[in-house]
Amino acid sequence: MYRQWVAQTKHDVRSEATRRQLVTAARALFGARGYAEVGTEEIVRVAGVTRGALYHQFRDKAELFAAVAEEIESEIAGLITTGATGAADAGADPLQVLRTGAQLFLDACAEPEVERVILLDAPAVMGVAAWRELAGRYGLGLVQLALESAMDVGAITRQPVPPLAHVLVGALEESALYIARADDPDTARGQCLAIFDQLLGGLSAH
Repeated sequence: MYRQWVAQTKHDVRSEATRRQLVTAARALFGARGYAEVGTEEIVRVAGVTRGALYHQFRDKAELFAAVAEEIESEIAGLITTGATGAADAGADPLQVLRTGAQLFLDACAEPEVERVILLDAPAVMGVAAWRELAGRYGLGLVQLALESAMDVGAITRQPVPPLAHVLVGALEESALYIARADDPDTARGQCLAIFDQLLGGLSAH
């Protein structure tokens, strides 16, 4: 039994290492050139694994792409959580915490890798519904928590949180797409943040 457990553990470790190599290689390639320009042969060569190993871990290139997109979304959520927590600890009011989160999100989306994978390729590769579900899974909870905190201290008028969170997340997602396609992304980002500030201002209880 012990030997069987050790063998299984070693297999799991090797399998996770192979998956990690594939995601890392695919992320670099997708981020640099885009999904359509990268073939599975190149991915396995860069990852240093066999083609069979790729298909043991992932059904196809699209499923590997989804794993890359999820990793990036998770990292963005972590950055926003850290930044928003830091703003709150520094004494920022709840609306400013929301503004900080919005700015961190749009700043992250301005990174070439994030723009290419999450904004330009993900809706087409994953489908719009799956892309929005992924983005919502990581971002929606953060926005809901921030809104509930703001309502608890009276900074925002008490109202149903889930629909309001969906509206704000949708506004940020559309802003990120608009910025990615803009001729002048810096100006577009400033305009979108100003509009988001107005939306938050309209929610203020004061």
